[in-house]
Amino acid sequence: MMGSTDWSQYAYTQYVTTEHYLCNSVMIFESLARYNSKADRLLMFPENWATDTELEATTWDLLSKAKEEYGVKLQPVTLQTLAGEPTWADSLTKLLAFNQTQYKRVLSLDSDSTVLKPMDELFLLPPTTLAAPRAYWLPNQKDPVLSSQLLLIQPSAVEFNRILNAFDTRLEADYDMEIINHLYNSSAMVLPHRPYNLLSGEFKLDHAAYLGSSSEIWDPDLIINEAKYVHFSDWPLPKPWIIADEETVENVMPQCVVLDTRKSVFEGVGNEVVEDCRDREIWLGLYADFKRRRQEVCGLGLFGEGDEY
Repeated sequence: MMGSTDWSQYAYTQYVTTEHYLCNSVMIFESLARYNSKADRLLMFPENWATDTELEATTWDLLSKAKEEYGVKLQPVTLQTLAGEPTWADSLTKLLAFNQTQYKRVLSLDSDSTVLKPMDELFLLPPTTLAAPRAYWLPNQKDPVLSSQLLLIQPSAVEFNRILNAFDTRLEADYDMEIINHLYNSSAMVLPHRPYNLLSGEFKLDHAAYLGSSSEIWDPDLIINEAKYVHFSDWPLPKPWIIADEETVENVMPQCVVLDTRKSVFEGVGNEVVEDCRDREIWLGLYADFKRRRQEVCGLGLFGEGDEY
């Protein structure tokens, strides 16, 4: 079925509301292009950029690179504004994916993440208005919550109007995740968070919720090798495009696991400690890889390294 699919009916979507997040989205598209994903790639950006004479030259360079090198379709959109609240506006603009009716299905991915494999197979799942993984990391869930980090959407004018109406009647603390759960929690198709929604912080937590079992033994190599999408979440560490001080990194990063302590046969020589540091190495590798690709794809360093973009 994959071979006969008209992939122009499907798209990976990204949205940007400010120049500062554009690089993240372009990095997502670079990964999808490198992995030879088959579906279209659609970037929604503010329509006023076309007439904004104060935009950074880097912005135009990145938009051009996305289009020419990674096959991205650029779509200017009118940003949704809500009572002057920029965060709410960002949340609603993200859900403009529901209005992309030129496609049969779109896959919306948060850009503070790393794509490790293409996810074209999701587009071919049975029809449903919305499919999303559960927010497996939230504790003590009476009713499981959908994550909005990865959304498989069947666009329609009817559903987009439902989104708009929900925002009009939202509570003050409601953002895109709350809106999605209010409308679709009981009807959405649930995607497996493994391998479609791994948190970077998983490498330093109790793993029963992610594994879905208290009996399976955690194998970080297996987990990272099967993962397709990793979302950066390591509070209080800043997001990966912002430089972090060494003390915070030291306090937040995964600890090595002591496997064995061997008594030295030599007097005065300390015992040998055998450790498994794979969690730490993988975690550090995710951040190092993001930094490297940010430089290679966008020509940008991290915020805090003299880079103001």
